[in-house]
Amino acid sequence: MDALRIGLIGDHDARATAHRAIPLALARASAVTVMPVEGRWLPTAELGRYPAAAAACDGLWPVPATPYADGEAAIGALRRARETGVPVLATCGGYQHALLEYARNVLGLTQAQHGEEHPEAELALIGRLACELVEVTGRIRLTPGSRLAAICGVDELEEGYHCRFGLDPRYRSRFDGGPLRLVGEDAAGEVRAFELDGHPFYFGTAFQPERSALAGRDHPLIVAFVRAAAEARARRSELAR
Repeated sequence: MDALRIGLIGDHDARATAHRAIPLALARASAVTVMPVEGRWLPTAELGRYPAAAAACDGLWPVPATPYADGEAAIGALRRARETGVPVLATCGGYQHALLEYARNVLGLTQAQHGEEHPEAELALIGRLACELVEVTGRIRLTPGSRLAAICGVDELEEGYHCRFGLDPRYRSRFDGGPLRLVGEDAAGEVRAFELDGHPFYFGTAFQPERSALAGRDHPLIVAFVRAAAEARARRSELAR
């Protein structure tokens, strides 16, 4: 079979640990699933001009290292993926933009902004963390019964971060009762992961599961993402017949 196309939404920087880790993580997931996988970088400035580039992918991975050159392009690609069932794994900065997209287009917070990109915004849904998570590891409690807990096979993870921004706790309650469920918290009760009910695969993490590859480990969430991308391709092929 042709290699699965995973669109890496972000602006590649060889100095970013996550950017070095992601190709390794995809290679490991490819070996586990016995499916060829190709990670394609989709620079956000180009994505803004050619949004169809994301539509050609079997799955989208909005990646760490922000601010993006064109955050609005990333948000637009996330909206299309959310609405059309394209698998998404959004980590760190990608997670932040996925929350922002949902808040604007589902919760009606149309003025929501990212505090890193718009520090003077009145509604900075994504704000600076009270305690920055830069090159640290931490424990994450997963909601029992959540899809994320089922994928990981545990109710608690230890993961690495390189993060200065996250969901402002003042807006957390706006997500209550909706399909986007906040299913991961750190020891202080701060949100660290979400999943979207009713979507084939749409997950976001403040932590960087890709870092597992640097330690020579497979991460179940990334393996599940690759499997979801293969299933999405199969569904499209069936519909095209």
